[in-house]
This record gives sequence, C-alpha cells and structure tokens, in this order.
Amino acid sequence: VQLQASGGGLVQPGGSLRLSCVAPKWILEHYSMCWFRQAPGRGPEDVSCVSAAGGPPYYSPSTKGRFTLSKDDAKNTLYLQMNSLRPEDTALYSCAASDRGLLPGRPFAEYDYRGQGTQVTVSS
Repeated sequence: VQLQASGGGLVQPGGSLRLSCVAPKWILEHYSMCWFRQAPGRGPEDVSCVSAAGGPPYYSPSTKGRFTLSKDDAKNTLYLQMNSLRPEDTALYSCAASDRGLLPGRPFAEYDYRGQGTQVTVSS
C-alpha cells in the first residue's frame, strides 16, 4: 500500500506550503492519519494527527496555530496547510496510517503504513 506525499519545496521564512498525501479510501476512512517530519540528525516527530472517528486534530506544540490538517474524502487526500513557516520547520515530511487509534507520540516505525516523504526547506 502506497501513501504518496507531495507538495514540498523551498520557501522563505514566513511563507506557506500545502502538503498532500494520497491514500486508499479504506485507509482514510478507517485509520488514524498522521503527518511526521524528520530533520537532519533527528528522529521522526509527529506534527499533526487525526482520528478516523473524527474529532479535532492533534498538533504538536511547535506547529499549533500555524499548521492545519484536513481531509478531502472525495479526493482520497490528507492535507497539511503550513503557514508562517520557520527555518526550524525544515525537514522531510511523511504521512502515516495506524489502525490502533489516535495516540500522539506513537513512534513512526509503529505505524502500519508509511509514505516516502516530501522535503520542505525553509530558508532565505
């Protein structure tokens, strides 16, 4: 099963990007979904997650108020709108799916399906 992330690129500080993750419909409907990022020299960290059952998404403290997670069921796509980007947001961003419910802090390696990632670079 492929989770295909896209939308990364080079952006100046303060700019915006929207990431997309295309997934099979049955995953988006029944799995909790998360966006992770991994900066050079660091382990993966969850940025934003949403339960398959609905409810407000989880955001990490460093992204809350700047990032917005959403889903478009008609397009089988999970989005991450990133505003007010900072150099410290530079990382490889990936999407992941778990059938065990929403649990912020669950390691990336424990997710059932994980995408390849898209690079986000914030630099002037």
